[in-house]
Amino acid sequence: MYYIRSFTGEDWYFNASITKAWVKLQLALALAKTRLNKGSKMKSRLSSMLELQDAMNSKVNAGWRHQGFPWYRAIWVECAELLDHYGWKWWKHQQPDMEQVKLELIDIWHFGLSQLLLDNADEAALATDLEKVFQAADFTGASDFRDQLEAFTLSTLSTKSFDPQQFVVLLNCAELDFDELYTRYIGKNVLNFFRQDHGYQDGTYNKVWAGREDNEHLVELSSELDSSDPGFKDALYAGLATRYKACGD
Repeated sequence: MYYIRSFTGEDWYFNASITKAWVKLQLALALAKTRLNKGSKMKSRLSSMLELQDAMNSKVNAGWRHQGFPWYRAIWVECAELLDHYGWKWWKHQQPDMEQVKLELIDIWHFGLSQLLLDNADEAALATDLEKVFQAADFTGASDFRDQLEAFTLSTLSTKSFDPQQFVVLLNCAELDFDELYTRYIGKNVLNFFRQDHGYQDGTYNKVWAGREDNEHLVELSSELDSSDPGFKDALYAGLATRYKACGD
């Protein structure tokens, strides 16, 4: 009697006479189950991000869906800022600031989700479509980031929309996978809510705390907390509030 350990941690026992085909079938089924669970988790997280984006936009303007806001413009402006962080000047030494690059990609994702929510009435179907885009992506590296960014920007300007497939290519180039995208998005969404709650629209919010921008505090706090904890968002907001108050809210 022999056994092998499955992808799910189970032990399968079999006789030496068992066919290789049967073993391959069981391995394939276990792998499919693992992928299904991963896919279900991904779709759930995509649905959560869509809901959070709608909530954030509604907080800023309850009728945001009918205001005709140019989300595509916000996207391409972020692209320009992103390129500056990555570096493009051939006449001077520049080192890509990948932390800032990733922050800008998260901002683009916020605006992209907003555009997708406007273009798709069925949020459940939208989450399914986005899941397919991410599952088809190959996170093994891609061609020159600047070329891919320019292609994405050109598409944004010409269509005045958001292309998830081209955006995923940028994530690929920046080595930012879906799990990190989700964690960073949740963090920035919490910060956006915090900003709105503390006077961002009327100009009374102080973006620099103790000599550092709020984004830096966000990254630091996020690294100290467990992003898989159901209370992650609340804990992050509380941490931001504590630091902001300490710096003289």
